[in-house]
Amino acid sequence: MACFLVSAAEAVVVTAVEKAEEKREVKSAPKKETVEKIPFSRKLKWLTWLLWGGAILLAFEHVWHGEVVPWFPFLTAMSDPEDKAEMFHEMATIGVTMAVLVTVAWIGICLAADAIMKRKDKPVSQKA
Repeated sequence: MACFLVSAAEAVVVTAVEKAEEKREVKSAPKKETVEKIPFSRKLKWLTWLLWGGAILLAFEHVWHGEVVPWFPFLTAMSDPEDKAEMFHEMATIGVTMAVLVTVAWIGICLAADAIMKRKDKPVSQKA
């Protein structure tokens, strides 16, 4: 019913952290332009894209099924107290689980990207 709100909330927080990290990296950036590793702000941008994309896709799915409507209170579950409890339970279980899984997948992507960058820096030994 409203599980997409969890991903959207995490996306808002991560977007704010990403912007702050970008500013910090610009201030402390060295003068020479060498790409030795991927900046953390760029990795955070990957996470924001994953979270915003998932939240938008889920919101569309909820609109499609009539759970989100264009009039107040926007979520059909908010009109009935019993449905509110079910909605909050869904947000706490399904929404949090999806947001955590997306974050874990992002961590895997970051580790893979770092491994590729390290492998790229090593000279290739050739057999004679």
